[in-house]
Amino acid sequence: MVDLLNNNYLPFSTSNRRTNSVPRIVNFFNNRSVFITGATGFCGKVLVEKLLRSCPGIRNIYVLIRGKRGQKTEQRLEALLNSMIFDNLKKTNPNVLSKIIGIEGDITLPNLGISDSDLNTIIDDVSIVFHSAATVNFNEPLKDSIRFNVIGTKEIISLCHRIKNLAVLVHVSTAYANCNLSTVEEDFYPPPVDPLSMLELCKWMDADLLNEITPKLLGDRPNTYTYTKALAEHLIYQQTGKLPVAVVRPSIVACSFNEPMPGWIDNVNGPTGLILAVGKGILRTMYNNSSAIADIIPVDMVINLIIAAAWYTVEQQVDKNKIQIYNCTTSTINPLTWGKVEKLTVSNLIKYPSIQVFRHPGGSFKESKIINQICVFYEQLLPVYLLDFVQLLLGQKRFIRRLYGKVGKAVEALEYFTRRQWYFKCANVVNLREILTDEEREMFFFDARKIDWDDYWVTYVKGARKFVLKEDESTYPQARENLKRIKLFTNLVKLIIVCIILISIWKFL
Repeated sequence: MVDLLNNNYLPFSTSNRRTNSVPRIVNFFNNRSVFITGATGFCGKVLVEKLLRSCPGIRNIYVLIRGKRGQKTEQRLEALLNSMIFDNLKKTNPNVLSKIIGIEGDITLPNLGISDSDLNTIIDDVSIVFHSAATVNFNEPLKDSIRFNVIGTKEIISLCHRIKNLAVLVHVSTAYANCNLSTVEEDFYPPPVDPLSMLELCKWMDADLLNEITPKLLGDRPNTYTYTKALAEHLIYQQTGKLPVAVVRPSIVACSFNEPMPGWIDNVNGPTGLILAVGKGILRTMYNNSSAIADIIPVDMVINLIIAAAWYTVEQQVDKNKIQIYNCTTSTINPLTWGKVEKLTVSNLIKYPSIQVFRHPGGSFKESKIINQICVFYEQLLPVYLLDFVQLLLGQKRFIRRLYGKVGKAVEALEYFTRRQWYFKCANVVNLREILTDEEREMFFFDARKIDWDDYWVTYVKGARKFVLKEDESTYPQARENLKRIKLFTNLVKLIIVCIILISIWKFL
């Protein structure tokens, strides 16, 4: 087993920890303009909100937005500003939202699809770039994943070379870009293939043919997401030259620890989908390694680190020709196992149930693939088809089987990460925290060592219920009574089945 404390932490001079009336990180953003890709995503929203709330002297935040599902840029910007995450800002400082400026574009297009006038504005006015846009769909066709994750990164690098007063580019990668390794240092690794060669291949190869050979191309990577993020990282290493760059690699990003509100989440990816599926009674078994570490990191810690890394890249005292990498992870400093995730999830879902429950939360993760497959059939498939049949008889809209299909795909994608073990070294993250003043540490908190997983999981379950399911806390009494009835009904059905089996055996004998 890897030594959990062997992260090679470096001492820093106490002179680095000078105090000012205004934190140095806040000062760094004063009168600077920022350009953000991926601002409409989960992490992007938290980044925008945090910058506006904690760095009031920031000049403008330009956010790249592409038209989607018939919505124009203006409509998507309005939807972003209407997100619940900005509610507190609207109460305390509503005018600050005017600093958010939507830029129509698309990271997959030349020059990011930005108009000449907007491009000139960014080149002249922006000095800090945060690149977090990516497709996080594990099952994305390779060609599409290449477009978003590799071509997008290439275009961002090209733009940064043109920005007149670039202070820093922060590239948001993933700790699993190098998931073919069991121990990952804060360093660059050889890519699975040269990214420029892959871009050329995608230009002339038919999408269907590319899909056919994708498994062979992926090699020891589990999906197109981790594969293309590895290629994007190599582009950063290969093409940024003397640009000031930092790379942040978060692991599995989960609900907020504290900011802008505890438990905030707006998607069903990763553990959130697992919590919701178990909570509704749809997911009752899963193939995993209970002793493997679930490397989960709260989204606000990721964002605080990203902001601090931007500041430190400009102020750093290490070799400015070396790109600093930060593994924003927990495996070596505050490990949490998948076995504990299972126990915390089920116990808290019973304490804080959803009002929309189909079966009583329960079941368990399995370390045997065969036993898991048997349980999938009896514990999940049969009840789902039974409920689907009942809905048909009652003339109701049938959605259980379709919902289970989505859950099944998500669980299948997650299983690769729940059955394997990684150790992500994070010395640079710990060292960065050490040079911050006490005030900066509190304002930009990212010390994952202080996460109490029991308390955090209570926050997570309640947050998923509140922010994803949109269920008010006032419905807890009704939800608990509903859960009691479901449990009573389930036990009654089990008793009837046992009686039928015993009577059948008695008659046979």
